[in-house]
Amino acid sequence: MTPGLSVQGLSAGYANRKVIHEIAFTAPRGQVTALLGPNGAGKSTLLKAVLGLRPCRGEVLLDGVALESMTARQRAQQVAYVPQQSLLAARLTVRSVVGMGRFAQRGAWSSHGEKDRETIDAALAQADVAHLADRAFPEISGGERQRVLLARALATGARTLLLDEPTSSLDVRQVLSLHAVVRELAERDFCLVVVLHDLDEARHHADRGVLLAEGRVHSEGSIDEVVHADPIRSVYGVEVHEREGLAFRLPASRGR
Repeated sequence: MTPGLSVQGLSAGYANRKVIHEIAFTAPRGQVTALLGPNGAGKSTLLKAVLGLRPCRGEVLLDGVALESMTARQRAQQVAYVPQQSLLAARLTVRSVVGMGRFAQRGAWSSHGEKDRETIDAALAQADVAHLADRAFPEISGGERQRVLLARALATGARTLLLDEPTSSLDVRQVLSLHAVVRELAERDFCLVVVLHDLDEARHHADRGVLLAEGRVHSEGSIDEVVHADPIRSVYGVEVHEREGLAFRLPASRGR
């Protein structure tokens, strides 16, 4: 495994309540790491602690360098975040929202240059939202907003992406398209950590899994080792039942 994200002994929470306890896992470059666990297991808190958005104890290394040693701007240039949803209510265009991703490179008050515009256009296209570029962000659907947030993360130029339930509002085609984008990024040696609730989705689209239970790492390893009968029974209290079902893929002619 090539270097990527390494979390060591990370603990964090809210007020007087600790949510995650001594978390340790690795997310190598070139692979998709799925962060799994029941509601309340601490997945979102863990992402925010890694990003520095929650006070925490422990260490987070990116390619062997402690994120704590970086300035906020340096960290934003290295790690981008796709939240579950955006609270942005201003009637900004989709292009303007994606353009916010360039702040990490140029600062909040700098105007976009030619390279910035090219990067924004590429991010819009890669997230399949170029056709929405001139629409007002609050007026598009929840699934479309999620893809715009992905485009904003891509526009940062960061090569480590943390995605919190990115497929929760997407239809089946959009889910497949998003996973195709994530897979393409993995093939370009990005480091990708994706929170997923659907275990079958994780098994089909992730390489590695980190399974949380009550704020601690229960299992870590290949996705087939983690999404397996014994860990799932222990954490979710359900039996894994293998059976045939519907399967979907994008038409080959569409590229992804």
